[in-house]
Amino acid sequence: MSDSSPDRPAAPVLDIWCELQCPDCRGALDDVRALRARYGDRLELRLRHFPLEKHKHAFAAAQAAEEAAEQGRGWPYVEAVLGRVEELDRRGEPFLVDMARELGLDAEEFDTALIDGRHILIVDADQAEGKAIGVTGTPTYVIGGERLDGGKSQEGLRERIEEIADRLLAEQGA
Repeated sequence: MSDSSPDRPAAPVLDIWCELQCPDCRGALDDVRALRARYGDRLELRLRHFPLEKHKHAFAAAQAAEEAAEQGRGWPYVEAVLGRVEELDRRGEPFLVDMARELGLDAEEFDTALIDGRHILIVDADQAEGKAIGVTGTPTYVIGGERLDGGKSQEGLRERIEEIADRLLAEQGA
């Protein structure tokens, strides 16, 4: 007999396939914030990169988001960049480095990361996995094995995610 208590089951995962130059992803931020507020650590929200070819700075932005995560400020960086999509469109990589500086991150390390490509494999792997499961646009959500496409409309998606999350949590007894 073990004296240790059973481990708490892993939180259900909500993968958010996102692109940081995407106005639709910016529009989804309120839903993401609401989900984070409602579920806290009972639902793991994971940003997954899906840069679209039509946005020329999206791949660099995904790499920058990975650098921000490495520096401990992934979500704040993602939200800040999405909040200023037009500026990213206009300024490109210098904007990404300036955004890091504004958030108190090591901007020089951001610049170096964008040059040396240290996060390319993560972005490539996310994009390949997204394509393999049928992601075609952003934002797209995957929870409990169900893919929900928000690229055309966000209408009703948060409610559907909540239904699935509540079901998964109930199944866990959480």
